[in-house]
Amino acid sequence: MSGEELHHNPKVDIEYCKVCDYGGHCLNLAKTIKNSSPEATITCNKGRQGSFEVVVNDKLIYSKLQTMALPDYEEVADVIHQVSNGAEPREIKGQQPVNCSIS
Repeated sequence: MSGEELHHNPKVDIEYCKVCDYGGHCLNLAKTIKNSSPEATITCNKGRQGSFEVVVNDKLIYSKLQTMALPDYEEVADVIHQVSNGAEPREIKGQQPVNCSIS
């Protein structure tokens, strides 16, 4: 594949709230990221209560502790795709609508 030497492999660390049972959210986000950036390395880590923190190459790009909402997965995947093409990680603003219904 040409241009392979220009490809960066983004390292994505996601800290999620263990007691909130956000493991599934982490896996869904990982799947969304892998769709656009298969070369990304993604780690889901159980962490602080209420957390869903997304760190790309050691830079925090999204914090549920600050926003109280889960991130927009597509926007996260977008940033990571840009990083894999050499861009710097940037903070994202997109959030999922807060859904309080219990299914």
